[in-house]
Amino acid sequence: MAELSDIEWPLITARVRIRPLEDADLDAVWEFRRLPDVNRWLGRAPATRQAFHDTYSAPERRAITFVIEMADALSGEDAIIGDIIIKVGDAWAQAEVADEAKGTEAELGWALAPGFTGQGLATEAVSAVIELCFGPLGLRRVHAGCFAANEPSWRLLERLGRRREESSRKTALHRSGEWMDGLNYGLLAEEWAGRR
Repeated sequence: MAELSDIEWPLITARVRIRPLEDADLDAVWEFRRLPDVNRWLGRAPATRQAFHDTYSAPERRAITFVIEMADALSGEDAIIGDIIIKVGDAWAQAEVADEAKGTEAELGWALAPGFTGQGLATEAVSAVIELCFGPLGLRRVHAGCFAANEPSWRLLERLGRRREESSRKTALHRSGEWMDGLNYGLLAEEWAGRR
């Protein structure tokens, strides 16, 4: 299996490019991640620009964070419109076969700037990443979780053919202090291949 560092970046679709996060990207990513409509659903939402820079400059975070770019019609430059996390990990396994489960699945997460939602761009980007996971990375499963109240995220997951594997009552503590319902979705490589 390939590693994320082995992949030839960027991933290019009809409208977006996906590439590893760089230091020069941090301010652009902070600008949309700090917005209440975006960060209310994020698992990690540093409160200040400096805390954000500290978190997203850490090597372990940088290794799994990728920016989503789209060509800006006015400037002709690529503008960062979102980010996506690809966290490759181990599947659960019994002790005797644990080595065979190492690095076989990925957890995905994403955020998109509000001005770019509702246009299918997140669907396009996440679809390209799923293709990467099941293609060059050779993974067997991808999964993602979200708050049940985050309807745009779970609708995107369902559009991409993911299966709702868990619906849980008040199992996710939101930073507001409220216990919220959670949803978890999964997709197997053979399910994705059957969709194409």
